[in-house]
Amino acid sequence: MTDPSRRSFMRSLGVLAGSAAVLSTAPWLASCSADKQAAVTGERARIALIGTGSRGQYHLHNLKLIPHSEVVALCDIHQPHLDEASQLFPEAKTYTDYHALLDDPDIDGVIIATPLGTHARITLDALDAGKHVFCEKAMALTLDECKEVYERYKQCDNVLYYCMQRMYDEKYIRGVQMINDGLIGDVVGMRCHWFRNADWRRDCPDPSLERLINWRLYRETSGGLMTELASHQLEVCSWVTGKMPSKIMGMGDIIHWKHDAREVYDTVNVVYKYSDGRTISYESLISNKYNGMEDQILGSRGTMNLATGLYYLEEDNSRSGIKQLLSSVRESVFSAIPAAGPSWRPETADAYIPHSILDGVTHVNNGQSTIGADHDGSEDILASFCQACITGERAVNVVEEAYSATALCLLGNKAIEEGTTIDFPDEYKIPYMKF
Repeated sequence: MTDPSRRSFMRSLGVLAGSAAVLSTAPWLASCSADKQAAVTGERARIALIGTGSRGQYHLHNLKLIPHSEVVALCDIHQPHLDEASQLFPEAKTYTDYHALLDDPDIDGVIIATPLGTHARITLDALDAGKHVFCEKAMALTLDECKEVYERYKQCDNVLYYCMQRMYDEKYIRGVQMINDGLIGDVVGMRCHWFRNADWRRDCPDPSLERLINWRLYRETSGGLMTELASHQLEVCSWVTGKMPSKIMGMGDIIHWKHDAREVYDTVNVVYKYSDGRTISYESLISNKYNGMEDQILGSRGTMNLATGLYYLEEDNSRSGIKQLLSSVRESVFSAIPAAGPSWRPETADAYIPHSILDGVTHVNNGQSTIGADHDGSEDILASFCQACITGERAVNVVEEAYSATALCLLGNKAIEEGTTIDFPDEYKIPYMKF
């Protein structure tokens, strides 16, 4: 921790939380102010990790950078993963039964990085054991489980976080603030996509471990592309609009990875419609990576691409003199061609000039890693959780945003499976939601 650059993500939280304008955009940062960070100096949250696979070990590496955390316990039913994690924290106790871990009074908070199908049960057990909880997305595999976890959280005093890291990513926070300030005009729609080219399969030396190692491929443990990828992007859309879509329609299929007995779709297209007519267009597939990952917020005066940290204006007066000259030449040439007409410029993508949301270096995640990316907000939300394990202060709206995003993902899968347009069910609405 002697290298200041390795702690910059924690300091940045305090800077952001010091701005009233930022807090109106991201109220969950209120617990991360510089004063509150300073108040836990010298203290350590005793943290246990349940699920020591690739994502769990990603969190362990980040915990090494957080001075107010101490990893005291590790748990996994797969011994090779547990052994790898123990090499990172050799002093930590090891468990193969998470119930025994939860009985340990020397643990303040637990991180759950297990397959999605186990999230709800372990979260409920941890809350019942009096532990603070940080769980990977999505919240649960079913809407009933989501509601049960949400109700239990409302009834207890424990801290509960979900790793919706975009909520703690500075380019997203600043970008949403700019949107709220009217930079891109009225938000008229949203387009999000996430493309990869990989089979999502992991090596499995023992066939008996297939469903444990490759849990993402099976419906009893995974919601596929919707819960694993779309959960992040749909949360951003509800964050920007402050509303929830009322209707969902979609299509999905296994079109390329057909020969490995997977059960979840390798391509999905889902449209979410708001009561005011706006839509979210969501698309994901894992057999072509050309388009990468983008979270586009479309406004009447411009477009904000939060994933890339850039925005574009419809009427941009920032062109250099040479660009304006070249544009005039091109317009003169094309104006002589009737087929092109006078409208070619606004329909041409290269007419838009990119502007950076942040000054200085912007860290961009290309979406290709299946484990995690540096500087994507994961470090920050984990640091905030460790601080909350010491103070007991809940982060405003984190659970509600995770619930909303998970519900949209699960309803997207339901719309695909039923092949119909479905309404958001009343029984799964919570007071936080506005339609």
